[in-house]
Amino acid sequence: MRNHCPHAWHQQQHRGRMWAASPAFRRRLFLLRSLSSLPGNAACSSSPSPSTSIRVNAMSASGPVYEADAEAVVRRITPPLDRARHKGQAGKIAVIGGCREYTGAPYFAAISALKVGADLSHVFCTRDAATVIKSYSPELIVHPILEESYSVSDGEREYVSSRILTEVAKWMERFDCIVVGPGLGRDSFLLDCVSNIMRHARQANIPTVVDGDGLFLITNNLSLVEGNLLAILTPNVYEYKRLVQKVLNCEVNEENASEQLTALCQKIGGITIMWKGKADIISDGKTVTQVSTFGSPRRCGGQGDILSGSVAVFASWARHFLLTNEYPTEKSVNPMMLGCIAGSLLLRKAASHAFEKNKRSTVTTDIIEFLGKSLEDICPAGH
Repeated sequence: MRNHCPHAWHQQQHRGRMWAASPAFRRRLFLLRSLSSLPGNAACSSSPSPSTSIRVNAMSASGPVYEADAEAVVRRITPPLDRARHKGQAGKIAVIGGCREYTGAPYFAAISALKVGADLSHVFCTRDAATVIKSYSPELIVHPILEESYSVSDGEREYVSSRILTEVAKWMERFDCIVVGPGLGRDSFLLDCVSNIMRHARQANIPTVVDGDGLFLITNNLSLVEGNLLAILTPNVYEYKRLVQKVLNCEVNEENASEQLTALCQKIGGITIMWKGKADIISDGKTVTQVSTFGSPRRCGGQGDILSGSVAVFASWARHFLLTNEYPTEKSVNPMMLGCIAGSLLLRKAASHAFEKNKRSTVTTDIIEFLGKSLEDICPAGH
């Protein structure tokens, strides 16, 4: 029987409160607030609102959690549409997922990346899934290289696993971010192969968004993401519960949600986690913020896949923006946090538009079609 708050959890809470009171926390909060007024070459550089870019909302008994000025973040990190740019400079995203049972999820993630503004979107999936995913859209580059246990004999496993990694590694350096998990399934051999891919991505310093069955994989093998500052987890309520039970050895504490999320991120080595819900709460173990813009009451499956593809694009844009900007005040801002903030807002805006048009019949493809309009409303392409 797990204790709701064991001694270790109290220690984590204490450290979280100490951090919240520290100059370092206040400095990072200032950096997030100042994003809307930083100079630079962002696509939407119109003057920010004179009001503060981070609003404070009371969050149960845990004290204030800061509402991100997500629109300001989107405007600052979205790159301009420049005639001098060439194919690939706006982002190259890869989705690792898709098996004979699940073909929709990797498609949703990959096509969403394109709809947000990435130039190229790849899917690495099993052979059974490849033809189906290709038939959904000619826009995606589909690699039918993953294998499941049923198609590989015991004697072939080591060779096949090595061959898969070699094939993916040829592409890895080209990607700005990868998404692991949509439609992945839980086949043991396939998960072992994807584990190798994740290790290689980490060695290559490729940001990695983990969703869906990828969260099942890392919950049982935390070393895949532990200490990886370029990793983003996007759990729903059930996936988050399993993570908390595994890592903190206690149950989800709604009354101290932000402190518990901070402790969870710290325990896994400073990775970024976006806990999806009525409000998406985001932390990297140092800063906690949320996006609570209302989206849609329609909870059709596949919205998490849209989110993972969108976050991948925004995280890569944020990373490039921060790496190429010479202003020192930006150096401590976590681009993975910014990617989560921007992706959360865009999905919520698109879901709202789709529901306004389709009401109860709203499905994931309807929401995807409004990603472009939602970004245009925030950050017009002509500016």
